[in-house]
Amino acid sequence: MAPVRQRNAKGANAAEIEKKIKRGNALRQGSSWRGSRLLVALLLVALSACGAATWLYMTSLDSDVTETLVSQGELVAPQPRVYSVQCSEDYDNYKRYPGCTPQKCGRAVTDGVVTREEAQTLRRLAERGLALAGSEGGASILDLHSGALSMGKQFVNIYRYFGERLKDVFTQEDFQLYRDVRGRIQEVIAQTFGLDPALMYLTKPTFFSRINSTTAKTQHDEYWHPHIDKVTYGSFDYTSLLYLSDYGSDFTGGRFVFMDQNGNRTVEPRTGRVSFFSSGSENLHRVEKVMWGTRYAITVSFTCDPAHAISDPALP
Repeated sequence: MAPVRQRNAKGANAAEIEKKIKRGNALRQGSSWRGSRLLVALLLVALSACGAATWLYMTSLDSDVTETLVSQGELVAPQPRVYSVQCSEDYDNYKRYPGCTPQKCGRAVTDGVVTREEAQTLRRLAERGLALAGSEGGASILDLHSGALSMGKQFVNIYRYFGERLKDVFTQEDFQLYRDVRGRIQEVIAQTFGLDPALMYLTKPTFFSRINSTTAKTQHDEYWHPHIDKVTYGSFDYTSLLYLSDYGSDFTGGRFVFMDQNGNRTVEPRTGRVSFFSSGSENLHRVEKVMWGTRYAITVSFTCDPAHAISDPALP
């Protein structure tokens, strides 16, 4: 009988052990499930926090914008969208030129002067030119008129520095398109403000710009400060920008902001869009910091004073 009792005891022990194993497995599964639920909960909290941070960030970008004059998704054509403002007294401090000096001031936007394809060609021109050097900070310029090109923390003259190599970078067709586009921009400014285009002159600086989110290294990289073109450059009477990239897809930030007494009014860049305005303090403005991506544009400036005129660029 003893052997039988021993086998029963062993069987009882085995059954007890099996129960413990099952209980342990159940506890582990429960613990694993509870851990998984905790992990999922933490992940949801993290995603919610990220979503809230993103929402707050995007809201902060718009916090100082009272009105969007023209959004990136709008197509303003064939006629410009014009916003009139009262002329400042800035022009009284300079010699007046009938038929050109601003009598009617304002700002305007058009998508009907330069095609998207032409703007893309000009952007490729800018990319090739700026690839020769570029600023260490977030803002680089290429001025085909003076030859100025950002290089590190300084500027070089591309015509002297690169010489014959430029024929492998630019073409005569590039420069011809640049001149044609400049002429069309001059014409639309004249029509909008009631000027004689023959009395308007291209002036300096007129240049390509490339802006990204790289930390500024010099004062030249700090493009975002509010300013008045007529105060900064006394020769300016009319300022225009031709955008070569798209807000929202090529970059964020980088919108053009008119800073009026009763609020800020913003233009969102669109490839081929031309924004132009009288250059006095009636159009105090700034550019938002670019947050990501790269913003390309051309600043084309005009004066009424023939003494400050510059010629169209030509490939040597």
